[in-house]
Amino acid sequence: MARDSLNLAIAYVWRLSRVIAECCRSASDELLDRFSDECLQRVWRAQHFSWWMTSILHLTDTASPFDHRRQLAELEYVTSSRAAMTSVSENYFGLPIT
Repeated sequence: MARDSLNLAIAYVWRLSRVIAECCRSASDELLDRFSDECLQRVWRAQHFSWWMTSILHLTDTASPFDHRRQLAELEYVTSSRAAMTSVSENYFGLPIT
């Protein structure tokens, strides 16, 4: 999803600017050393969300009646649970930048 890529890029730049500023202030590379691993956590979360949305919104050619019913049950849950709607919204529009 293009939105995922844009959200990831914005979060990356935001975090990188803070890491560079802190490295310059403290003369320590500690934050820079952790930067890649911390960004990858966000990337894998976005990848999982994209995979999950695809799995509930699209039937494959090999989908069984069970797969179809599972998708319907998940869609029903997502559209009826405030917690599920909040999770979808948070992931769709971008995880908080910290």
